[in-house]
Amino acid sequence: MKRSLFFIVSFVACTAVQAEAYPLPISEGKGAELDSIVRQFSIDEVEVTARRREEPVIPVQTLSGARLEGLSTQSVADAARYFSGVQIKDYGGVGGMKTIDVRSMGTNHLGVFYDGIEIGNAQNGTVDLGKFSMDNIEEIALYNGQKSEIFQPAKDFGSAGTLYIKTRRPKFTPGKNYNLSITMKAGTFGLANPSILYEQKLTDNIHLSASGEYTYAHGRYHFRYRRVLPSGAVAWDTTAVRQNGDVQAGRAEVGLFGYLPEGKWHVKGYYYQSEKGIPGAIVNNVWTNSQRQWDRNAFVQGNYTQRIVRGYDVQVNAKYSNDRMRYLNPDTTLMYIDNTFTQQEVYMSMAHRVALLGQQSVFSHQPSAVNWDVSLSADWLWNYLEGNLANFVYPERNTVLAAAATQLYWKYLKAQASVLGTFIFDKIHQPTIATPTAYKQKPQFTPAVFVSYQPVLSEELFLRAYYKRIFRMPTFNDLYYTDVGNISLLPEYTTQYNGGVQYDKRWQEGACRAVSVKADGYFNQVKNKIVAIPKGNGQYRWQMLNLGYVEIRGCDVNASGTFDLTNEVLLTVAAAYTYQKAQDFTDPGELTYGGQIAYIPWHSGSATINLQWKGLSVNYAFIYVGERYHNSANIPANREQPWYTHDVSISYDMPISRKSKVDSRKLIVESRKPNYSPRLYFAVEINNLFNQQYEVILNYPMPGINGKGIIRITI
Repeated sequence: MKRSLFFIVSFVACTAVQAEAYPLPISEGKGAELDSIVRQFSIDEVEVTARRREEPVIPVQTLSGARLEGLSTQSVADAARYFSGVQIKDYGGVGGMKTIDVRSMGTNHLGVFYDGIEIGNAQNGTVDLGKFSMDNIEEIALYNGQKSEIFQPAKDFGSAGTLYIKTRRPKFTPGKNYNLSITMKAGTFGLANPSILYEQKLTDNIHLSASGEYTYAHGRYHFRYRRVLPSGAVAWDTTAVRQNGDVQAGRAEVGLFGYLPEGKWHVKGYYYQSEKGIPGAIVNNVWTNSQRQWDRNAFVQGNYTQRIVRGYDVQVNAKYSNDRMRYLNPDTTLMYIDNTFTQQEVYMSMAHRVALLGQQSVFSHQPSAVNWDVSLSADWLWNYLEGNLANFVYPERNTVLAAAATQLYWKYLKAQASVLGTFIFDKIHQPTIATPTAYKQKPQFTPAVFVSYQPVLSEELFLRAYYKRIFRMPTFNDLYYTDVGNISLLPEYTTQYNGGVQYDKRWQEGACRAVSVKADGYFNQVKNKIVAIPKGNGQYRWQMLNLGYVEIRGCDVNASGTFDLTNEVLLTVAAAYTYQKAQDFTDPGELTYGGQIAYIPWHSGSATINLQWKGLSVNYAFIYVGERYHNSANIPANREQPWYTHDVSISYDMPISRKSKVDSRKLIVESRKPNYSPRLYFAVEINNLFNQQYEVILNYPMPGINGKGIIRITI
């Protein structure tokens, strides 16, 4: 343990970040074809007025640009591993289910947003992040508490943490009206993953984006299975091949993006379909399983944001989704199961923001030292679940959310506060003896307060703190699953306290160009935790009850930096470290009392290094998860070994054809042509470089060394 802790603290000393370039815009229209070297402009004096840049009040971690592309990731879940405070539940394989737990509050307390609108799952409350490919992702951001913005739907205030997935928006170089990108990925486990992206400028203000991909993998990989008794004796040590981990999946997306003089809008359609095997746990000398799962997820969503008058903005969101899941267990020696569930969701939201004080206030056009905004948002959400289970009640839920929020920016101080009202109305269409009535929930009002203080305006040093109380409703499975659900459940509450510091420094000259250090300490409480306990003597008979109470104490540290080694060589490094003490205080009479909760390590962290030279990029990534237990009873028999992985990749981006040099007399003629050329990108990734044999979840062995090759043509 001491060596593990020393190793983590050592690599946290590394620093790093992601560097972004902001090129100067090129004007379109008459004269735009001339290069700036041979043009001169004379303009009148211009007065520019704008609100000052709003630094995030709430702690945020972001992956985007070159750093995101350089990570050896297949899905969003793989990328989220590099955030501090995050633990991944990974059941192995290309198609294995992957969920994340932020600061030990549970997967159900994380809201996942796709292009600004939450991905719902009223059935079980979890989102499988393994379904979301990295092929079309532009940015991933993780907020503790909620997003640092008051102008947002009420739904965005309703989670203990939020993960925002932002897909690529069309961008066009001058003189070009379309983009085409064709990518092929191939690797171990039989992976074949072709994809295509097409973008078209329909008009100057309306852009089209269409993308699609197909994923296939047989999912078989060798692993070593070794178990050691508490006495130190080896119980067994063997090698085998992981079976039934195949996957076939297809994704298609179409989006329209519009830009208005004082606003913008977008509409997106999404379709995903997959069939995959479920490898299952290796227990009782059973090395293969026959369970299978079919998923179909489809939604249409849209956003419209408009400035109505000076200081007053309106935002409208809408979504319809239809999801179907079939689970098959044909093994009659266990229990034959063939369940199909279909859930529908309709979501509508409207948010208003008014600037009471500031340069864009509705009351004054004069500059002000204080910026004060207020917002009000209201959402309506409808969910309905169908299933082929016997005595299924067919639940329906209507949810109304109303949020009032305010933010104040004044010199050294930035503050946000909000209160969310939640009103839930359930209905069942086929009452049964076990569930004669629907669940009834009283209205809930949950507050949040966030404060950031900058002691010296000339230094990028910020002190911050926040308090938030929120809850998550029991899911349809918790309440209405046949012979398992319990309509007497209470909501599961979380209370969060956070205090932190952030320091950023940038230099225009020298080798070190940017350094950023962030540290946050936190205390969380989870009450009325919903757990499943055995019911009677039947192996497959369970019941949901409120039994849990958990306290979490921890800290997150992030350090990053950018180094300009030469004029053409850029080095970026980043490190993240998490310490968590998450204790189960449910029952003083149980062995689990005071124990570290299942699968939460005391120490974990990551480090990434990126080296860029012209079109060449070399990347290294390291993940570490320390000692943990697979049960809250922290006894030697339940101890899980630490694990770590090393991933490396190398990529090269180059133009397919180069333009010949021309003299200054030909510059004007050449500049009339579109300034672009086709490009070729290729990369090689090696994951788990040293072939470590490990398990994230007990009895679910993970792959050893594996690799992938990528080639992409952009036109």
